[in-house]
Amino acid sequence: MTDHEELPEELHVELERSEILRYGENPHQSAALYKNPLDPDRPGIATGKKIQGKELSYNNLLDADAAFECVAEFDEPAIVIVKHTNPCGVALGENLYDAYLKALACDPVSAFGGIVAANSKLTAALASELVKIFLEVVIAPSAEDEALAILASKPNVRVVLTGSMPDPRKKRLTARTIAGGFLVQSADGTTFEQTKTVTKREPTPEELADLIFAFTLVKHVKSNAIVYAKKGQTVGVGAGQMSRVYSAKIAAIKAADANLSLKGSVMASDAFFPFRDSVDAAHEAGVTAIIQPGGSVKDQDSIDAANEHGMAMVFTGVRHFRH
Repeated sequence: MTDHEELPEELHVELERSEILRYGENPHQSAALYKNPLDPDRPGIATGKKIQGKELSYNNLLDADAAFECVAEFDEPAIVIVKHTNPCGVALGENLYDAYLKALACDPVSAFGGIVAANSKLTAALASELVKIFLEVVIAPSAEDEALAILASKPNVRVVLTGSMPDPRKKRLTARTIAGGFLVQSADGTTFEQTKTVTKREPTPEELADLIFAFTLVKHVKSNAIVYAKKGQTVGVGAGQMSRVYSAKIAAIKAADANLSLKGSVMASDAFFPFRDSVDAAHEAGVTAIIQPGGSVKDQDSIDAANEHGMAMVFTGVRHFRH
């Protein structure tokens, strides 16, 4: 249930222009960055310090915000690579260097010209890898001096340091415009409160860890969203399709193109399965466990399909549409 007390009958917002941007999403559109009075001190791309690089564009700001908000979800060293606001590679690691190599392996083609976000201090080892490909923005809370010296060899790369990480669970409001109005809502700060196994087979501890990782990530992928993951690494991401089964198919194609096996992986879905086709497609790809919100009148069809395939299925009760 939603709390309407945080949505006042009148919302007075006075915006202060921070900077004029070269153009908007496209060269024929004008654009500017305004400070957010609803959450003025939130660490991120709008409040961070640009250490080097060209002027940040409208699209840079959107993509870097998406990447940094996503990487903030994780406590372990994590890297998120974003292209057109969608994560194309995400991984956890013993350190940022390890996490980056795993994240890049998910979709090295899409990573070209992308945004890299880290949730801890940039190291020289990581920077040595970052300069090997073309990147638009690197964003992190801080950086070693040696890392900055290495990144300086790519003077056009925008490097932004935020000083700290945003709290993904902090209550706050978000807004966007539509014709004749503003849509205001509370931020999607809840991943899930509890999980419930609905199949005959329980997920293994390793599967459960990957299920939680994948479901945490899937809320940052445009709907319909499907994420395949294994050992703390995305192996396929399907974003923004009009039918869920096609997001599943695209995620599998992405994995195959990157020479990553889906055998033994898990699948996360941002919303329930209206039909069993996505479960069947996941089984054919090699997935062994699925996490989804549940809530469809045909949930049992998906559960039956998972049981037929010997898969574990977990419900969270929390949907994560993203438009």
